[in-house]
Amino acid sequence: MLADGFSLNTIYMVVGFLLSMFSCVSNDIIQTLGTFLSANKNTKSVYIWLFISAVLVITITTGWVVNEGDLSFGRLDRIPVAETFSIIHVLPPIILLILTRYGIPVATAFLILSIFSVSNAEVIGLMLTKSFIGYGTALICAIIIYSIIARPIERYFYYTQKKQGTQISKWWMVAKWCSTAFLWSQWIMQDAAILFVFLPRKASVGELIFVLTACTLFLGVVAYNRGGEIQKIVKMKTNVQDPRSATIIDLIYASLLLYFVTLNNIPMSTTWVFLGLLAGREIALYHRLRFESPKKMYKHVFKDLAKVTFGMIISLLVVVILTQFHIVKDFFIMHFMG
Repeated sequence: MLADGFSLNTIYMVVGFLLSMFSCVSNDIIQTLGTFLSANKNTKSVYIWLFISAVLVITITTGWVVNEGDLSFGRLDRIPVAETFSIIHVLPPIILLILTRYGIPVATAFLILSIFSVSNAEVIGLMLTKSFIGYGTALICAIIIYSIIARPIERYFYYTQKKQGTQISKWWMVAKWCSTAFLWSQWIMQDAAILFVFLPRKASVGELIFVLTACTLFLGVVAYNRGGEIQKIVKMKTNVQDPRSATIIDLIYASLLLYFVTLNNIPMSTTWVFLGLLAGREIALYHRLRFESPKKMYKHVFKDLAKVTFGMIISLLVVVILTQFHIVKDFFIMHFMG
């Protein structure tokens, strides 16, 4: 990666990777570590940092060894390798960071990867299709599962969590940490395309060490900030701060990601899968337990769907403007200033 020295192309590549990695993790933190952070609000940040860093290092290193230097777990097989990098490649992660700052769950995969796939509309179409299917699959699975377990399990969690003096078994906390490790590793494998699209398809030992060091340092920031503004989407959901409920959410979501990881190597927006899961859970809990009014429940569901749809539209518009700037400029001049 740095073999050619500090040329402008190398600088854009390194900066692009750092910004892409940080913006991707910051935006998608709600999916993977959101319930974990909520359930461990009293745990010291340094312990959280060491735990999530260890899972990341093990997952990425294992993938690098098994895939003979490929950090992306094959997720970039359909994405062309950029011959040169420019400011156009660096702008999407910067925009993603800005949108994340305001709590908008942007379709990270489209905003970052579409810049590299602008000449291949088929790849973008496949990513869109897989993400929509992911939302629908997660929605249906959550409705079915939570319709079954809402009364015997979730109702018990809800009322015992509300009851003062109730001690949750330490084994549930162990289960929560284990389920988070499972989920966190699956997310890294699924979103490896976004994390490493700026890097060579075959990474050297030095490049692997650089990646692991950078990711670990950024995770320290994430642990210290406890997820940031976008974490509010998780906190609004029913009883997610209970580690028992959070463990079930993680296991379902991780299983869904495992299915889509093994289905094919097409990148997708994991945000759509996660919000589909939360939407199905809220709908099932309302119909089975009536914890809140239907107006409030559906408001949360449609608000999240509107946010993620808006984020996807913004992502695609940004890509079009950046890659077709001269066409957009000529259109604007012709129709509005002509």
